[in-house]
Amino acid sequence: MPTGRLRLAHHRAPVFGKTTAQHWRKGTLSRIIVAPTRYIQGPGELDRLAEHAGRLGTRAFAIADEFVMNLTQSRIRASFAAAGYELTMERFHGEITRAEIERLTDLCQQSGAEVVVGVGGGKTLDTAKAVGYYCRNLPVVIVPTVASTDAPCSALSVIYKEDGTFDQYLFLPANPAAVVVDSAIIAQAPARLLVAGMGDALATYFEARAVARANKRNIAGGRVTAAALALARLCYDTLLQEGIKAKAAAEAHVITDALERIIEANTYLSGVGFESGGLAAAHAIHDGLTALEEAHGMYHGEKVAFGTLCQLVLENAPLDEIEEVIEFCLNVGLPVCLEDLGVRTIREEQIRRVAELACAEEETIHNMPFEVTPDMVYAAILAADRLGRQYRDS
Repeated sequence: MPTGRLRLAHHRAPVFGKTTAQHWRKGTLSRIIVAPTRYIQGPGELDRLAEHAGRLGTRAFAIADEFVMNLTQSRIRASFAAAGYELTMERFHGEITRAEIERLTDLCQQSGAEVVVGVGGGKTLDTAKAVGYYCRNLPVVIVPTVASTDAPCSALSVIYKEDGTFDQYLFLPANPAAVVVDSAIIAQAPARLLVAGMGDALATYFEARAVARANKRNIAGGRVTAAALALARLCYDTLLQEGIKAKAAAEAHVITDALERIIEANTYLSGVGFESGGLAAAHAIHDGLTALEEAHGMYHGEKVAFGTLCQLVLENAPLDEIEEVIEFCLNVGLPVCLEDLGVRTIREEQIRRVAELACAEEETIHNMPFEVTPDMVYAAILAADRLGRQYRDS
């Protein structure tokens, strides 16, 4: 049972809402870019995990859910055994709650670990980051087994309640010490997950651009650097150039140069780009879309893709830019309208609720370079929906 010695509610962790970093560094004019200390990507890197983790400590505490544990533990144990390092592996129970973090934190402390390793999807990785923090800032090594979000590189954990609903954001003082991506494992995952990652990455440049134009603060609490904006733009260009080819490779479960480039775009370029570039309307509209029961079966990145189209309509972006985004989404299989998200009957009260949630006081939509109201978001959603359907059905 958790001892409660490091209970989240009483710890000094900087736990706030989405604009935490902005309040944390209120008034700063500094430009800040953040990133993991090391990023390693390539086929077979899981077999070298002990080498990467051993730079940080020779006693590791690793967590993974049951599916990923069964998939990877023999290779991970072999890697640590060959290096002569100590390894404790513990199953993650599937939901990142306060109780689960406390349980794993106690086990990590009991193991005497010098480094925490998270292997798997987003919730597992966020849990590992939180456990590392609550174990007096132990370094964390992140090993994503899918490329469906840009979370692996970030200094952020999303915590949920026992019923699975959102609880709070945990903003961490440092990014992971290392992110190790085995592209051979990513290639074996369902192609839809890679495409969802492209949807999440699609928003990166447009949100960073909006934050920079507004001279607002990024997730790290500073102004947007030229480097962050350049990485965000590179992320978008990589999606356009390599996305279709990478999807084909993922469907065939083979590794190609295009797949490697998209894995990097989804994971690193988008990760550094969103955290150091900032979030704006696309992710706020995604958050509003979670209120639509019909869309509950959609992945995060799939909803973000439609949120990106809504943001472009909201800011009255040039038509050729909107067409480029729609064409990309159609080519790789991302949603371009509400029907693609499972919403077959549009009801005004539902869409207005989405718009209101997107414009909540703490939402990132207020990083746009102009004042945004629920009426404006409602109109943008319906206009984006109409545009998407027109191009999809033409």
